[in-house]
Amino acid sequence: MTSAASQEAFLHAFHAEHPAVTSDWLGDARDPEGRSSYELLRDRVAGRKRVLDLGCGDGLLLELLAEEGGRQLAGVDLSPETLALARERPALSGTTLEVARAQALPFPDDSFDACVCHMALMLMADIEQVAAEVARVLAPGGVLAFVVGDGVLLGEAYERFRTLSTAEIEQVPEAERMPRLGDRRTRSREGLDEILSPAGFAPVVLEKATLDLGGPFEQVWAGISSLYDFEPLDEAAMARLREVFRDALRESITPEDTVPFNYRVLIATAQRL
Repeated sequence: MTSAASQEAFLHAFHAEHPAVTSDWLGDARDPEGRSSYELLRDRVAGRKRVLDLGCGDGLLLELLAEEGGRQLAGVDLSPETLALARERPALSGTTLEVARAQALPFPDDSFDACVCHMALMLMADIEQVAAEVARVLAPGGVLAFVVGDGVLLGEAYERFRTLSTAEIEQVPEAERMPRLGDRRTRSREGLDEILSPAGFAPVVLEKATLDLGGPFEQVWAGISSLYDFEPLDEAAMARLREVFRDALRESITPEDTVPFNYRVLIATAQRL
């Protein structure tokens, strides 16, 4: 199996099992001004009437986009299970939703004025082909706007947990572990320009936002334990890691059993020339 095929097979199987995992984790997270990462992304394409959501998942972002009337919306995703959830949203009854790869979009040239992508571009293989396809379906002057993860902000406590969780994961046979996903260049301005410029995009504008995911310990742990890395671990291993996580954060857990938890994202926009 090729690298791209193995990555996509992993993502397909994971999201069949957890179709709403991203929106469950980040849907209620807010920046200091009270905005979610989905709302921050929606606002980057205000006024654009033909919008494609790349890796649309269960349709939360499309639902926000539909609040601006008169739009023609479309969403693609690898997972039929996540698209089934998107189709259940009444606001998306007129939205085109298709199972498709970002590397081979099922739309004619110049079909959209904007393309959005929430926490998916950083997972995609053959990223230059993705960039070429997005450029193809965007009309000249169209905008690509996307959110990618930039890391957990818990300092040494989280690093201790990551060190121990990595050791746990390394006990799993290599063939059963998560494959390396995506392209690290999607996490920096220089890397993004290297990917997008040859496809015909202007230089990327990059912004940072910090999202508050803090709350009851079990809620925070549910979010952490839903990450791709831990998919191959059994219940016993996850129970051990839960206690490791609690121990790493013991100094910050309140008497009410809540913990602070911040996650940083990058919001990028680039215009098709």
